[in-house]
Amino acid sequence: MALVLVLTTACTTPPDEPERPGPGVEVLGEVPHDPAAFTQGLELADGELYEGTGLVGRSSLRRVDPATGEVRQRVDLPPPLFGEGVTVVDDRIWQLTWQNGVAILRDRRTLEEVKRVTYDGEGWGLCRDGDRLVMSDGTEELRFVDPETFAERGRVTVRRNGVPLVRINELECVGGHVWANLWQQDEVVRIDPASGDVLATVDLTSLRPPDVPRTDVLNGIAAVPGAADEFLVTGKNWPKLFRVRLRTG
Repeated sequence: MALVLVLTTACTTPPDEPERPGPGVEVLGEVPHDPAAFTQGLELADGELYEGTGLVGRSSLRRVDPATGEVRQRVDLPPPLFGEGVTVVDDRIWQLTWQNGVAILRDRRTLEEVKRVTYDGEGWGLCRDGDRLVMSDGTEELRFVDPETFAERGRVTVRRNGVPLVRINELECVGGHVWANLWQQDEVVRIDPASGDVLATVDLTSLRPPDVPRTDVLNGIAAVPGAADEFLVTGKNWPKLFRVRLRTG
């Protein structure tokens, strides 16, 4: 039986009007996750899970079995590269680096490097939104870049309740929206990429394993294709990968 964790706000409703549940998370299952993986990017495509990890000397790109958590294939990034977000574009994979100003294009089958391009500022999260990529850099802005050349096409400022929202981290593009982790926060937000407005916030504090230190933050969100509102989520050095349904009220 699935464990349902519901977060609601206190309210008074008439007896003949049922209370509507607020934002929450429903845990549908869990599998082991490599606790040595400093997760920076996560994406499901064609039944395979691609995971980018960080830290200098420990950064990698991995092909993971989403049903078991087994790492089937792995390539490491040489120092001083610090791996960040990843996204699949057809038969290729883009992988960001943090402060190195380099994006690496890889062959999806072999995971081997095809080419590198440079960009200004930091690289945090990355996802594909139709004919463009969406990239975060730790600020309140999302960048839109070309999936072939990585040339920047524009930016949007993200705001929650009118206030710029900073530390936008790992990204997932699905259904015309951008889901994002927030660094050092156990919550994810759903963003309208046209306006930059945050449309929903879901608290995932209940997923944090009890023995995981606060420094190992929630990070990594991958949409499950064909399953509405279902995602795989984990955190940096977490021992578990969760399949969840996110309810936005």
